[in-house]
Amino acid sequence: MAFESRSWLFEGAVLLLVGAASSGCASVASQVTRGLAANLVAAILDQPDPETVRQGAPAYLLLVDGLIQGAPESEELLRAGAELYSAYASAFVTEPERAQLLAATARSYGLRALCRANRHFCGAEALPFDEFRAVLAQLRRRDVPSLHAAAAAWAGWIQANSSDFRAVADTARVRAMMERVVALDERWDGGSAHLYLGVLDTLLPPALGGRPEDGKAHFQRAIALSGGRNLMAKVLYARHYARLVFDREEHDRLCREVLTASPVAPGLTLVNTLAQQQARQLLASADEYFGE
Repeated sequence: MAFESRSWLFEGAVLLLVGAASSGCASVASQVTRGLAANLVAAILDQPDPETVRQGAPAYLLLVDGLIQGAPESEELLRAGAELYSAYASAFVTEPERAQLLAATARSYGLRALCRANRHFCGAEALPFDEFRAVLAQLRRRDVPSLHAAAAAWAGWIQANSSDFRAVADTARVRAMMERVVALDERWDGGSAHLYLGVLDTLLPPALGGRPEDGKAHFQRAIALSGGRNLMAKVLYARHYARLVFDREEHDRLCREVLTASPVAPGLTLVNTLAQQQARQLLASADEYFGE
């Protein structure tokens, strides 16, 4: 089983941390934990088999929880926790209550990481919206990694609680956070903030307030910033823009480009593999959706 195949990493990491801590070198232990957290995220993102991640990720989550308990003020560990919990909950968990629980943990870790990055943000999520935006204006480029992680985790939490109007109302805050990421460093994470903004702009048709052409521009910018390596950008472009405006030609072109591309790319292999699965599903349902 995938869980068993990765148990050596969990156990070995624990022994490594115990050894570092028992040596009395706190700085060494801190470096090890930060590096391990980053490596955990990288290992998952570079995994070509989604089922391995589905079965093995809970061990990673428990390990990160333990690392955070040992260093609860570490921005790097909190950010890794937000990224891992959010990715696992949104991509692999189908039970609504479990997804909500995991997404809440991701959001909590993300907000704590951003608080550690910039003290002005501590507690800002509870402020009135105008004051919240004023706090965002104080964030700087060095805060982008944790700002992006917190916004992405918050978006995942909204998705997991989409039947709760109070949660959906927070969408404006996520948009403001992603807009701030774009303003500070649009290239961060291959331009993925543009993907979130593209989805937000294409959730509704123009008659109901949607901005599909703005969304299209965000999707195209994300594709350009990733050098075309992020295949999920094209899948989201097809699903949210091409289907919204009933552009069958663009829809099928994007999906076919995803399927003919290699999914292997540093930091994107897992996402690209999932993108190809979704592209196949979009093409398979295209005739029914477009009425042809």
